Amino acid sequence: MKKINVALVGLGFGGAFGEIYQHHPNVGTIGIYDASSELTRKTASYYGIAKTYDSFDEILRDDSIDAVHLVTPIPQHEEQTVQVLESGKHCACTVPMAISLDGIRRITEATRKSGKNYMMMETTLYTYQFFYAQQMITSGELGRIQFLRGTHYQDMANWPDYWLGLPPMYYGTHAIGPMVALSGSRIKRVSCVGSGTMEEQLTKRYGNPFPVQSAHFEFENGLKGEATRSLFETAREYQEGMFVYGSSKSFEWGFKDSDKPYVTTALPAVDGRRGRNMTVEIVEMPNYHQSLPPEIQRFTVGGNYDPLNPQESLQKGAGAGHHGSHPHLVHEFVSSIIENRKPWIDEVLGGNITAAGICAHESAMNNGEPVIVPLF
Repeated sequence: MKKINVALVGLGFGGAFGEIYQHHPNVGTIGIYDASSELTRKTASYYGIAKTYDSFDEILRDDSIDAVHLVTPIPQHEEQTVQVLESGKHCACTVPMAISLDGIRRITEATRKSGKNYMMMETTLYTYQFFYAQQMITSGELGRIQFLRGTHYQDMANWPDYWLGLPPMYYGTHAIGPMVALSGSRIKRVSCVGSGTMEEQLTKRYGNPFPVQSAHFEFENGLKGEATRSLFETAREYQEGMFVYGSSKSFEWGFKDSDKPYVTTALPAVDGRRGRNMTVEIVEMPNYHQSLPPEIQRFTVGGNYDPLNPQESLQKGAGAGHHGSHPHLVHEFVSSIIENRKPWIDEVLGGNITAAGICAHESAMNNGEPVIVPLF
């Protein structure tokens, strides 16, 4: 069985991926690094990881490493991704791909020139909810997609400095990604408005005056979608929401991120009445662990996994970070390398999702003037 060696960079949120790589059957060794040497030491001790690094450059120079997974601050994504690819290694990176169109172009060019894989690790495209909505579409039970919505509400007060004042749509991938993936098309144009006011200190770093941005997207296949993103000074329960409205059924995320979704079914009109009757069901999300190697299936349910009752534990999706997506992301990245193919969320898909958000902010700064999203 072919194996690759992986380096994981950034161990705050990124530490959650270490154990998944350890148990993936196609991963040989895993090395870890964080700018905090203390966090590197603690993570290595906790998971029993022998290989650690003292610097990012040391990873780039290590010819034994085949692939690098970056879970680092947003402003570093562009430069670090390009460096990884130029060092002859495959690269996975947390979202967003970059915070400028030029940054996306640089990564795209570096990917093509290096011949290595780039994958944007968008969690929402591997959640229980996404798999369920995708299945509704492919089975035909949803009918024709009529409209798409995405939401991401989060207050980033007291987070690290690089977050402060970030344009909401620069980090809009959780709201935009599912729309692009489920539409079967790419976003070609966006019109966005910003709303609200922020403390002056929050506007200085990025020149962004808006705590909330709401955008309308036009897809190449004619579909339309809308996404709302808030980052600061907005009282709203956290949610990464996905909404798909079809001619026969619709899928809607609950009010909170942890809520079960609603599925609405349109029934035929009867007795000559106008319109159609609707039924609404709150749906328990199944777990799509079967597509993963047995060794990492348990990570889809996190702490709810019971080794004494493994199959029962895996039946329902619950408990794992980002709704069970982490092992799916790792498996797709590793498998794409082993199978010598592009990962699903490659520089093209990742580029469109990220660029749509960047162009949305540009539109908001020009009072909603439509912006064409470039093709990468």
